[in-house]
Amino acid sequence: MHLLEPRPVPSRAMRWTAPLIAVAATLVVGSLLFRVLGKPVAESFHVFFVQPLSSGYGWSELLLKACPLILIAEGLAIGFKARIYNIGAEGQLIVGALAGGWVAIASDGSGAAWILPAMVAAGAIGGALWGAIPALLKTHFNAEETLTTLMLSYVANLLLAYMVHGPWRDPEGMNFPQSIMFGDGALFSILIEGSRVNTSLFIAVFAVFVFWVFNARSFLHFQIEVGGLSPAAARYAGFSARQTVWFCLVVSGMAAGIAGVGEIAGPVGQLNPNISPGYGFAAIIVAYLGRLHALGIVLAGFLMALIYLGGEAAQVALQLPAAITGVFQGMLLFFLLGSDVFIDNRLRRKR
Repeated sequence: MHLLEPRPVPSRAMRWTAPLIAVAATLVVGSLLFRVLGKPVAESFHVFFVQPLSSGYGWSELLLKACPLILIAEGLAIGFKARIYNIGAEGQLIVGALAGGWVAIASDGSGAAWILPAMVAAGAIGGALWGAIPALLKTHFNAEETLTTLMLSYVANLLLAYMVHGPWRDPEGMNFPQSIMFGDGALFSILIEGSRVNTSLFIAVFAVFVFWVFNARSFLHFQIEVGGLSPAAARYAGFSARQTVWFCLVVSGMAAGIAGVGEIAGPVGQLNPNISPGYGFAAIIVAYLGRLHALGIVLAGFLMALIYLGGEAAQVALQLPAAITGVFQGMLLFFLLGSDVFIDNRLRRKR
């Protein structure tokens, strides 16, 4: 019988190699999956990973999908370093979208220059407040944030459904659950002609820079890392655990809320029940795949965006179900976590 024994000093090189191992293992198991489904392996991989990038429009869609994933993951990574696990970024994205959508709907027909900045600010506040709820529950009632953030995602989803089925439903929308289409003043400008890439790209780029500087230069980041590695050492140094909880959950909620506004004021252009294909959940994988590093998250975000595009292409070309995207995302996370287990631990035979 074998037991897992913690390694005295986990390998830093293997820590960064683990994402490559996880990707390789995902591809191997993915090829077996395609074979079981009766699909040619080579053709399936071509459809999944090459075909989406065979045109300029495909590359623009990759960039479009990567931006919200990167933005959300950058916020989540801060909390994960402190072992504060925000699993509800999807809900914070939705509430941010609702807050920003309220500004767009209330100002419909105005066309004023302040509308879009107000939407972004409202989205940030909405996401931050939704993240503050589990922070309050954790610091005052010791409620586990993994559960409260996740459950609040379902509440946010039901709130969105209520608003687009009821008070905010477009009276001329043929009874579909959707808001009015936002005016030009409530939409990000198109950056690349003939594509859907818009100026919300600059928000994601700015966020990467801010989080990189925060990670490299901030004393607060040092406190967060110490708290994650050794809570006892953090308490001895006088670092506030309550402050860390509030900061991590509010900031990650804010990032997710801004990402929500990026969707409704970008490619979606309105509020509807499908404003996100699960970016808030997929960003968890992006954060870990990027090793919680600001620049590593960028690379992981593009890989996850490619999986989204590949899943859509596989539905059309291979007649596979939409769940194929989630299967590849799940395998990637499974193999990444499995690799981390053996980086932090080694097998020891029990005598």
